[in-house]
Amino acid sequence: MVLPTFSFETTAEEVATTFAEEIQGKNVLITGTSQNGIGFETARVIAKHANLVIITGYSEERLRLSEDAIKKEVSSAKIERLVINLSSLAGVRKAANVVNAHSLPLHVLIHNAAAPIAPFKLTVDGLESQFATDHVGPFLFTKLLSPKLLAARTTDYTPRVVFVSSSGHALGTGVDFDVLEHPDPAKYHLSDAYFQAKSANILTAIELSRSSKGAINAYSLHPGVIYTTMVAREESRAALQDLGMLGPEGLPDEARIQWKNIAQGAATTVVAAFDPRLNDTPGAYLNDCVVANELVAAHSSDAANAAKLWTVTEKIIGGEVHSVVQPR
Repeated sequence: MVLPTFSFETTAEEVATTFAEEIQGKNVLITGTSQNGIGFETARVIAKHANLVIITGYSEERLRLSEDAIKKEVSSAKIERLVINLSSLAGVRKAANVVNAHSLPLHVLIHNAAAPIAPFKLTVDGLESQFATDHVGPFLFTKLLSPKLLAARTTDYTPRVVFVSSSGHALGTGVDFDVLEHPDPAKYHLSDAYFQAKSANILTAIELSRSSKGAINAYSLHPGVIYTTMVAREESRAALQDLGMLGPEGLPDEARIQWKNIAQGAATTVVAAFDPRLNDTPGAYLNDCVVANELVAAHSSDAANAAKLWTVTEKIIGGEVHSVVQPR
């Protein structure tokens, strides 16, 4: 089978149709699946072919709306809802316990959820909110679910973890290791906090692929610039205007930036989750549905930074939770 060449215009539906055989029989968990977002679109197209799709979010009501919308279109879809608070270590552990109690293995874990770009705020664990929600919570969730992922591994299949990052990581100076454990409001800038979190996503994908020694393949990606409900938030508007993404009225500035619609915005995530051509490039960064490691800033591709971030984050979550390597 000759696989197509994907591009900026490719939609998630097109990718899922192309890889329908790869998706069949798979159990997939996706964080951040509220309607009108790329996580929902990712879940919708995968649900047409997968064995099970676990949709997650912080609101049971929103999850129910998402499930109903998917099942209205795909009546045969097997959907399960999971409430998770990624900004709370206890909340992450609670959600992981639910997944680990499930009888099925987990083939793909997609970290799509993200905190809004917002003023400085500490979580219940004393961490900066954006970094906690976008990096520390997903890191802990991945560690806790690693036995479930490893249970899906066969001689012919390697489970995957996908981190939705952003090209915005390159606008920052990389992860500031001095403030991870002890956030300093005096050093906080809301857009730079976002850039740091997205750098952390890329570094984690690199280190997870390296440390698992082929047991799990992890990828990060830039989904594109998409006008979602998170972008439309009032608290994020000023920062996005400063970046030139939004115009004076708070709407997309299409003269300066090429925007994707939601269908296009979810496409690279589905590629990262299922394209068999990626098997030979674990830890890769994707853009417009193809590997684009050359677009990663030096601070976010550095192996030493990746290893250091892993060590520091393990300390934050309380030490080793699960090894991501399982003897065979």
